[in-house]
Amino acid sequence: MKKASITIDKAFRIADVDKRIYGSFIEHLGRAVYDGIYQPGNPLSDEEGFRKDVIGLVKDLDVPIIRYPGGNFVSSFVWEDSVGPVEQRPKRLELAWRSLETNEIGINEFSRWARKAGSDVMMAINLGTRGIADACNLLEYCNHPSGTKYSDLRISHGVREPHNIKVWCLGNEMDGPWQLGHKTMEEYGRLAEETARAMKIIDPSIELVSCGSSNLEMPTFPQWEATTLEHTYDYVDYVSMHNYYGNKANDTADYLAVSDDMDTFIRSVISTCDFVKAKKRSRKTLNLSFDEWNVWFHSNEADDDLMKNHPWQIAPPLLEDIYTFEDALVVGLLMITLLKHSDRVRMACLAQLINVIAPVMTQKGGGKAWKQTIYYPFQLTSRYGRGTILQPIIQTPCHDTAEHENVTDVESVIAWNQEKEELTIFAVNRNIGEELELTTDVRGFEGYQLAEHVVLESSDMKAANSAGGEAVTPQQVPRSSVTDGMVVSLLKPATWNMIRLKK
Repeated sequence: MKKASITIDKAFRIADVDKRIYGSFIEHLGRAVYDGIYQPGNPLSDEEGFRKDVIGLVKDLDVPIIRYPGGNFVSSFVWEDSVGPVEQRPKRLELAWRSLETNEIGINEFSRWARKAGSDVMMAINLGTRGIADACNLLEYCNHPSGTKYSDLRISHGVREPHNIKVWCLGNEMDGPWQLGHKTMEEYGRLAEETARAMKIIDPSIELVSCGSSNLEMPTFPQWEATTLEHTYDYVDYVSMHNYYGNKANDTADYLAVSDDMDTFIRSVISTCDFVKAKKRSRKTLNLSFDEWNVWFHSNEADDDLMKNHPWQIAPPLLEDIYTFEDALVVGLLMITLLKHSDRVRMACLAQLINVIAPVMTQKGGGKAWKQTIYYPFQLTSRYGRGTILQPIIQTPCHDTAEHENVTDVESVIAWNQEKEELTIFAVNRNIGEELELTTDVRGFEGYQLAEHVVLESSDMKAANSAGGEAVTPQQVPRSSVTDGMVVSLLKPATWNMIRLKK
């Protein structure tokens, strides 16, 4: 049997994790909003039409912040159409996803839903087809108390207290040719700088996110960050990152190595931010908001057909990936990678939350809500990956795959919750053929004893959950023991493991 070891200590501190690293994302896309969070007339919905069972599942994920309303959707979003009396709101052609937007749910309704779900809102503004004045008007509407045109307009709409939204994204994927109002680096940098300056005059307490590259493979990466941050660095608090992962080659071993690509992406963006910091001789360190990440590839062909041949539907079933066991392993690995960089990745958003490449699904037309395979690694990491993140010193065998070299068999990160006196080891065995004996040295945590070893495993890499039943769920297993400060754990091939100790 192969063997691996981890040494951890209280001094090996990465950061106190910002809970917003467990954020998510809801866009006016597909069935995320309509037929997802909002289904008036459904017995499962409350008096405002919001699905109570969906709210419950979101609460169980403990999502502290949700990005809204997009996404590509935001680049043609006319926010004024989404407020005021619902019966007076216009229907619009939604150009990003070739759908019909009814505007039944807008900023005020979504803010109420987010409060019910226990989340704050991360608001994205339209810098594609609109600009500085529109962004300032929206901020005034949302955050100014009263006595001005747009704050009084909000009050006239029945919302006396300001929403007090604290995080604002300056556009979405503006480097992408697919984006409405796509900009060059210089165009976006200047527009974002001037918008940021104006918004901070209105509300100096807000945090702003400058638009970074849409993915690691963009031809302009990382020059996009280097150029745009020349303009925005002094005015923003974060730069965004987006990337999606998939297994189109149907190569599980290589698929489980894509978290290495995320690691490379994060390191490259950090280096670019620090280059701009040095160039500007700034004392400010810019952090990262990885505000779109997930597995996304299953539905690509069906989505292309639907948008091309059946456009202008209300809430068409777009991006409804049905996730497998191996997808859940990858989501678990990506979360480990984010936590390993929690000193600089302070916010992140699993994209998305309901029905659209999502951990939570609802049956079309009003049936039950159910949990996808990826629900569980996100839920358990969100629940127990709080407190101080520690850097493990790992000795592990490695292997090569079709596209990756020196892939570590074991990927791991440690969360130490001092308040609860809990230590949680997140570990994935990326070797799909061999089990491992993992020995973890926790002698620096005197008095900590094993609480549980939870595993996500399956004999079928393509096993999926459905409304009819769950083939993939976490299970407690007797595969760890603690003796004299050494935790010995058996990690089966291709498994996600959470080993919890408590004082």
